[in-house]
Amino acid sequence: MASLNAGHPESPAEGSRRGREGERAEARGAEHDRPPGAGFGDPEARNISCGAPAHRSGNAAQGAETAVAVQQAAGSDPYFPEHGDARYRVHRYELALDYRPGPNRLAGSARINAIAGRSPLAEFFLNLSDFKIGRVRVDGRQPHYTHRGGRLRIRPAKPVRPGAAFTVEVHWSGNPKPVGSPWGGLGWEELEDGALVASQPIGAPSWYPCNDRPADKASYQISVTTPSAYAVVAGGRLLTRTTRASTTTWVYEQAAPTSSYLVGLAIGKYQTVLLGDPGPGGVPQHGHIPAHLLPEFSRDFARQPQMMDLFQELFGPYPFDEYAVVVTDEELDVPVEAQGLSLFGANHVDGARGSERLVAHELAHQWFGNSVSIADWRHIWLNEGFAKYAEWLWSERSGGRGAQQLAAAAHRLLSSLPQDLRLSDPGRKSMFDDRLYERGGLVLHAVRCVLGDEAFFRMLRGWAGLHRGGAVTTTTFTAHVNRYADEPLDALFEAWIHGTRLPPLPTRLPARPTHPPTNAESA
Repeated sequence: MASLNAGHPESPAEGSRRGREGERAEARGAEHDRPPGAGFGDPEARNISCGAPAHRSGNAAQGAETAVAVQQAAGSDPYFPEHGDARYRVHRYELALDYRPGPNRLAGSARINAIAGRSPLAEFFLNLSDFKIGRVRVDGRQPHYTHRGGRLRIRPAKPVRPGAAFTVEVHWSGNPKPVGSPWGGLGWEELEDGALVASQPIGAPSWYPCNDRPADKASYQISVTTPSAYAVVAGGRLLTRTTRASTTTWVYEQAAPTSSYLVGLAIGKYQTVLLGDPGPGGVPQHGHIPAHLLPEFSRDFARQPQMMDLFQELFGPYPFDEYAVVVTDEELDVPVEAQGLSLFGANHVDGARGSERLVAHELAHQWFGNSVSIADWRHIWLNEGFAKYAEWLWSERSGGRGAQQLAAAAHRLLSSLPQDLRLSDPGRKSMFDDRLYERGGLVLHAVRCVLGDEAFFRMLRGWAGLHRGGAVTTTTFTAHVNRYADEPLDALFEAWIHGTRLPPLPTRLPARPTHPPTNAESA
């Protein structure tokens, strides 16, 4: 019954989202076709320019980084103007859901704490699919409301004062189904025995009322009641699990600011395992998988704790309390990231680490895309380019091909494709194009070539730390990078980010790093 295999935004179909994270033989190739340790030390990988001048002296860039207040950015999202209301912002959702897998029946209530913007709020809306509405209240009073076309329009009995806090309560029920989109159905997916949520970019209203814009980030408490045979997994910390008669209620808390599309949920018959030993102060990592897939999973995800260690070294501390992965008993075209959670299909476990680069990609999104979010969907390359480059960094540090080799393969691929995509504003139709992923990774590689490893990784850690829990734009990023360069990199950014023609391959890598590589074959 799941429709995630065709038309999901991460589908490998032509023109589909993310430009797919499925196989591109030329660009990815075998992960172990070079000798361990090659890459950083290869003389051939360190002998040409990256297409922009740099004379490293450790000085800060000319100019200061722009402070961009994006959470209350004016106007609607240019790609999805029907989603999200910029006249207010939400700071907390409390969701209570009751789900019955057999009839695919969902009943829910939401308590939404919000703050009005700079003007009196005589009317506002939440995005919500075609459920039956049972009750709506604003600060305890009954408002006038209409519910059409995926919008719950609410007119309070009295306008909310500028900057004032207010609370909205909504009760709804019905049979959840995916939201239609150019990439197929998004959001709530009924599985053969359970359900999952895959919302990027506009699927969140398929199961709860929300201000559906990526910059509107809030904390969440999610309570889900299901028959006791089913487990419930959500991003965040499990507070309680209470069984009464034949049902169990699971309560999760996600305290970190979270975009609506990144609220993840999986309901199914799963076995839970601990990945590695986090030790004191470590990040707990759990896997939730069908029991019959446990042997394959145990090998395929064995190196995820090492990825976590590497990414914390390169990007800074993991931004959330825990990390969980779910493997469904059905096939998915590609994995799906959520905040503190990633979902994989049964086809992503083969016992041979055949999808390990995707494990790295989804983990990297916890820093880039989830903690550091985009202000609107024009800037999606900041999510996907960073996660793509994280794949290359993991390969480089785990005995696979080096970043230079992977960049060269990506460059060859892009040179054979139309050169009409602009990273800084790819357009709604191309926001999940393969080229955006590959070119986004190449931007990071070009910046690394210019800055050198020491400054480049300081820049990455600064980016993840300074904007933790916030939302950013391409301009925010270029200003941030320039702080770490001896002279502005405007020409590089103009060519790689704002232009469409493919610049020459960046080919100068710094010397081998002083820190030891990750052990490729442990676990």
